[in-house]
Amino acid sequence: MTNNDVRIDWDDAREVSRANWDDRVDVHLRGYGIEAFDDPAHLSTVVVADLAALARVLPGGVDGLDVCHLQCHIGTDTISLARAGARVTGLDFSRPALDAAAALADRHGHVVRWVQSDVLDAADAIQDEFDLVYTSIGAICWLDDLERWARQVAALLRPGGTFFIRDGHPVLYALDETADSLEMRYSYFGDGRAQTWNDGGTYAGEGSVEHTRTYEWPHPLSEIVNALIGAGLTLRRLDEGRTLPWQFSPRMVPAPSGWAWPAHERDIVPCTFTIIATKS
Repeated sequence: MTNNDVRIDWDDAREVSRANWDDRVDVHLRGYGIEAFDDPAHLSTVVVADLAALARVLPGGVDGLDVCHLQCHIGTDTISLARAGARVTGLDFSRPALDAAAALADRHGHVVRWVQSDVLDAADAIQDEFDLVYTSIGAICWLDDLERWARQVAALLRPGGTFFIRDGHPVLYALDETADSLEMRYSYFGDGRAQTWNDGGTYAGEGSVEHTRTYEWPHPLSEIVNALIGAGLTLRRLDEGRTLPWQFSPRMVPAPSGWAWPAHERDIVPCTFTIIATKS
């Protein structure tokens, strides 16, 4: 459940959420199905979908490209990008997550650079430029300042480079995930305050976490788009999707590419947005 929205210093909120994400690592190592990577041809379902979307602007895929994966968690998508031929750097704020990611990469013979940093300080932490900066799903709701985030993305891109993000749609995050129908409950527009959550569970795997509190910020689609434009990027694609890679609500049902609302509700609200942008 969410408590009242609060104003909180970013550094304090980040450290509280980091303790929660540190705790999630062991649960996710059991829940992410990482044994599938024993098949050298296996790619995460997230990256399979994202590579198909990226093909609109990168017809050759990521093979031979320098790629930076922001907020990479335990590295399943990062390693999938490496398997698709990219030279990859993965960044996350959780040391246990990066240790797990490095162990998985080593186990399967992938060379990946792992960097521990707040994503809002990514450019200084990495000090490199990339052909593609990639953010996989479930990421930016944890951030308070999207203008600062977008500046990191722009600084990490080479001229002509591409930024890709697919994430949960802000409309989805405004829904009551426990309701018996599609009901709005939470703020769509942000006012600088964070939503406070206390939840011992997580979205994948059996088990609970010790540090249950996290902070999230609502970001309307306009804020996301304008932050990227303000950082000097040019939008190439904006798409919206009907499925998710995780079960947001108990009412969601399995779909070919993840989870979706029941068929009669599927066209009512979007589940994801995808943005592709480039740096001049």
